[in-house]
Amino acid sequence: MILTTVAAAATDHIRFTDLGLNDTIFRIGWFSLKWYSISYVAGIMAGWWYLLKLVAQPGSPMARRHADDVVFYATLGVILGGRIGYVLFYQPAMLLTPLQVFRLWDGGMSFHGGVIGTSIGLILFARSQGLQWLRVHDYVACTVPFGLFFGRIANFVNGELYGMPSDAPWAIIFPRTGDDIARHPSQLYEAGLEGIVLFAVLWFCFWRTKMRYEPGKLVGIFIGGYGIARFIVEFFREPDEQLREFAAATGLHMGQWLCVPMILGGAYLIATAKGRRERVEPIAGGESVA
Repeated sequence: MILTTVAAAATDHIRFTDLGLNDTIFRIGWFSLKWYSISYVAGIMAGWWYLLKLVAQPGSPMARRHADDVVFYATLGVILGGRIGYVLFYQPAMLLTPLQVFRLWDGGMSFHGGVIGTSIGLILFARSQGLQWLRVHDYVACTVPFGLFFGRIANFVNGELYGMPSDAPWAIIFPRTGDDIARHPSQLYEAGLEGIVLFAVLWFCFWRTKMRYEPGKLVGIFIGGYGIARFIVEFFREPDEQLREFAAATGLHMGQWLCVPMILGGAYLIATAKGRRERVEPIAGGESVA
């Protein structure tokens, strides 16, 4: 009954095809450049630029010379962790055809897997350089919302990861659904919460407080904030097709279940951060920062 009502009202909503969006920027022969690829590049470049701004401040856990390597390790962690996480959490059937795992151009990345991969990469890098790995995480966490924002915008341009049926005036009819039912543009909800709002919170905490001197607090705010934002938006988002039975059986989407340990872990890091605070020596030299 609800779907019938929504479908009847869909004629008054925006059709995705009328927006003139295309997932491909241009195509030359066999080569095509997609917005999703550009979103990764844009997120990495913006994050790199912002990281340089952060490490230039007093009390940085790393010098300018470390920033380039941090970006490399983080990028490698995002790609490997994101893909492996997607296979394990969302498409375990791929393990039966291992070559599919390497077909990154077909899409399929898990943010939760990317977080794990990035964390492993940063820990290895920090220990190899004698840096405080948790404080390095704090600084990198402040840059991640750039990638989240561009990635969700790319999801919207692709017309994928759409939301639940809705009769809201901003609901959109996505062609990939195969029906004429208007749905929440959940990609834009996530871009706003995970990208803009989370960045604003971290910006305030870094630039207007002394939280960056409490190891783990900023990364705790990031993973906890992301977990809460994602958990909320998932109520407006369609579960992945292959996991609809899982969502129906458990009452929550896979993305929400994966957010639970993030929220708990973030709360722990925030609660214990003051106990880890100590006099901070700038890695590049100079006076101590309280």
